[in-house]
Amino acid sequence: MVVPYPVHSEPERPLMATQHSRAAARLMISPAVLLLLGWMLIPLCMTLYFSFLRYNLLMPGMEEFTGWMNYRFFLTDPAFMDALVNTLLLVGGVLLITTVGGTLLALLLDQPFWGQGIVRIMVIAPFFVMPTVSALVWKNMFMNPVNGLFGHLFQSLGLQPYDFLSQAPLASIIFIVSWQWLPFATLILLTAFQSLDQEQLEAAEMDGAPALARFWYIMLPHLARAITVVVLIQTIFLLSIFAEILVTTGGGPGTASTNLTYLIYMQSLLQFDVGMGSAGGVVAIILANIVAIFLMRMIGKNLDA
Repeated sequence: MVVPYPVHSEPERPLMATQHSRAAARLMISPAVLLLLGWMLIPLCMTLYFSFLRYNLLMPGMEEFTGWMNYRFFLTDPAFMDALVNTLLLVGGVLLITTVGGTLLALLLDQPFWGQGIVRIMVIAPFFVMPTVSALVWKNMFMNPVNGLFGHLFQSLGLQPYDFLSQAPLASIIFIVSWQWLPFATLILLTAFQSLDQEQLEAAEMDGAPALARFWYIMLPHLARAITVVVLIQTIFLLSIFAEILVTTGGGPGTASTNLTYLIYMQSLLQFDVGMGSAGGVVAIILANIVAIFLMRMIGKNLDA
């Protein structure tokens, strides 16, 4: 009579070890996750709380619940529509300049030439300059109508000096911010250019395809994902541009260069109305999330293609 061997439960041990390791990993990262959630949720909850109060720093101890009044006043403020339009123009203008300019610069830097490494470092340099310092340099050394470089250039050509920050404030800020973000777009797009299969370009060139056709039908489709990433990341940061406006124009003349971020700053810290500023902050968060969801869907469709 043959006695069967007993069946051991050895395969269950690796599974149990995996479950224990996952539990230990969750336990180890839980403090960081809780700290991050607290870092985000506590200010958000306080902003929501203050947005329903009449809370002015000049009248301490007189806070009272006002419901949706702060939101109604903020959304019906004439400066709100100006700030919203300026925000969209600022984001759209910077994205257009950096995407087109970054593509052209990346295409140029992808070509072999003498001193290529030095040129690449010089192109990347503006991205490491602080926004406040960059805005001060452009304001005083370039765009000043009396002592700026552009003013001297206009005078040498026999033209009247042009006050960029007074006569074209929003366009000037778009130019300054584009100068800061152009290296970022160039780096991302240059990486995409370098990952392009050169055999496709060589085959198209041997078939007689001109340079413009090679760029339009081979290079540009290859850059689609990189361009989407550039647009997504830059939009998230461009919606909160503040330092350049504060240093150069102060939101003026009037509201000509005021965006949503600067309008919230004016309501909260210049007019001391914390309730109104908090309501504006909630509105800005909602609008930023709408834009982020739209862009995430766009980048998802692009990556699935």
